[in-house]
Amino acid sequence: MTAILKKGERIDQLISQGIQIIQSPDVFSFSLDAVLLSNFPRLPKKGIIVDLCAGNGAVGLFISSKTQAKIIGIELQEKLADMAARSIQLNHLEQKVSIRQMDLKDSTNVIDPDSVDLVVCNPPYFKESALTNKNPNPHLAIARHEIHTTLEEVIETSAKLLKMNGRLALVHRPERFLEILQLMEKNRIAPKIIRFVYPKANKEANTILIEGIKDGKPNGIRFLPPLFVYGGDNQYLPEIREMLYGK
Repeated sequence: MTAILKKGERIDQLISQGIQIIQSPDVFSFSLDAVLLSNFPRLPKKGIIVDLCAGNGAVGLFISSKTQAKIIGIELQEKLADMAARSIQLNHLEQKVSIRQMDLKDSTNVIDPDSVDLVVCNPPYFKESALTNKNPNPHLAIARHEIHTTLEEVIETSAKLLKMNGRLALVHRPERFLEILQLMEKNRIAPKIIRFVYPKANKEANTILIEGIKDGKPNGIRFLPPLFVYGGDNQYLPEIREMLYGK
């Protein structure tokens, strides 16, 4: 099994889904956000799911056991795409999950426009600015900051890929909530389901999950109950624990 690994890499496991995934602290390791996103949207039973900003393929791999849909990851960074491809092989999912190393703006060159049932995305959270303190590691900086793509490009590309009534599911930061709503409206995606995630009770939300429908009716937004990650004892609360370890 170690033959599939390269220098500095390790194999971790999401126990709840029985998925093994290749990680590297020097390049990228998935966070709880990827687990939250993979458990958020209602998945199509079949069709096509696209994971934009796929990183090492975590989200696509985590949802693979819950649907018969074909899953396509789009990742710009060559090293991350390579890790994702090897994780797909590690889990024997080559017939179901694939990864394309490319700029997401070019994704309609390999995926037909208006053909996708669900787009999921855990994008870079932070706007690019000369004043922004970025990680000196370029792989981590690209994953966290809008160096090569922006929130607007993510939502615009998603709208191009999605079929009518196809859905976009994003995980992001609450401070960009209004911007997300504005960009969804601009690109004909009606926000429908929103959930705020809190590190623990009495703390501000630090994550938002949002799902929208392409060409959906502009009303009927649902705000799900808040999701708390840790209890007062700093242990995962039951809903998070189930996402990570299963029932």
